Amino acid sequence: MFTEKETGEETYQTVAAGQLRAFIERVERLEEEKATIAEDIREIFQELKGTGFDVKAVRTIIKLRKKDQAERQEEEAILDLYMAALGMA
Repeated sequence: MFTEKETGEETYQTVAAGQLRAFIERVERLEEEKATIAEDIREIFQELKGTGFDVKAVRTIIKLRKKDQAERQEEEAILDLYMAALGMA
């Protein structure tokens, strides 16, 4: 029977472990950056609130800006239809 060293398995395991470690470290760095960005966003919303803006309305506007006009119009039409059906319009 051959040893791991003779078959190259030991080298493969070392390389695979190194690759795995590198991937994990990249994800960890990105998670740290994500946490920093989330904190920055929280601070901006605190500033908005402190200057008198309605944070809930601003969050809604941000969500709407991510959608294209056709998608927004479709959602508004469905919302209007449902509200009319419930006697809210």
